[in-house]
Amino acid sequence: MAAEYDGILLGMGNPLLDISAVVDDAFLTKYDIKLNNAILAEDKHLPMYDEMSSKYTVEYIAGGATQNSIRVAQWMLQVPGATSFMGCIGKDKYGEEMKRNSKNAGVNVHYYEDEAAPTGTCAVCVVGGERSLIANLSAANCYKSEHLKKPENWALVEKAKYIYIAGFFLTVSPESIQLVAEHAAATNKVFTMNLSAPFICEFFKDAQEKALPYVDYVFGNETEARTFSKVHGWETDNVEEIAIKISQLPKASGTHKRITVITQGADPVVVAQDGKVATYPVILLPKEKLVDTNGAGDAFVGGFLSQLVKEKPIEECVRAGCYASNVIIQRSGCTYPEKPNFS
Repeated sequence: MAAEYDGILLGMGNPLLDISAVVDDAFLTKYDIKLNNAILAEDKHLPMYDEMSSKYTVEYIAGGATQNSIRVAQWMLQVPGATSFMGCIGKDKYGEEMKRNSKNAGVNVHYYEDEAAPTGTCAVCVVGGERSLIANLSAANCYKSEHLKKPENWALVEKAKYIYIAGFFLTVSPESIQLVAEHAAATNKVFTMNLSAPFICEFFKDAQEKALPYVDYVFGNETEARTFSKVHGWETDNVEEIAIKISQLPKASGTHKRITVITQGADPVVVAQDGKVATYPVILLPKEKLVDTNGAGDAFVGGFLSQLVKEKPIEECVRAGCYASNVIIQRSGCTYPEKPNFS
């Protein structure tokens, strides 16, 4: 079994170190942060990283949306080296920590190491279990397609049968995405992406639209789906309608029909394909068991992909996604126990 899964799933994205703390409303207001959102840090946000570590109890957790999903898929599969990941880190202690963390998780990481920029970080501000993400990409922003084209790295692309890239990578290396997307279309591989954040749908619309024809599975949450609808002038807030519309956008290759998978927090997961929608309830969690929602969407994707690579039916993929996100929201950040309890 191990051999057939070797390198089956490849992720590319921004490897970030999460700096996570439970803060308060005053802190959110001071830095103009909204819960349940994800943004890129501006100058006004830069002092917050130090303020968080001096004022609150801070945890440092390996993060980055794509890397989280890949680590969760790896954990669910329990086959070392089933997954690979590429992205850019700095030559510093955070970068070393990230390498150690990923290797321990069983992910085959090929990081591009930038000489100048520090490893990227993401402030995770938690209030009442809900999270807000403010990413300072630093080195993650320095990924170059030259790294991808190196034979030892392109070999990971060749080996993979499934590829996942979060929308966040559109801000960094659209040309890398294009190379991998075209390869997937030419070789009938399954190419998957995530809407990732409202700002991606709004301000990186062109890059997103260029990648979308290649995407076989589009993941996202209800807020991102509604933003996508607004940006495209669809004039509907109905998540089921939006999911169908996304699945019906033009496709570069006819091998796989597009499937849209939209999570809605505690509300049912929406899956659209062939002009029809199915909904799947999530595992409800009593409020007192919620630690934080950081990594919940990433974990859903990781769980989903862990069954997709086994060619399981879509309801099994969704069930695994719901299981993984249920585990992750009961812990701080995108972390998990030693072994999954999923059958």
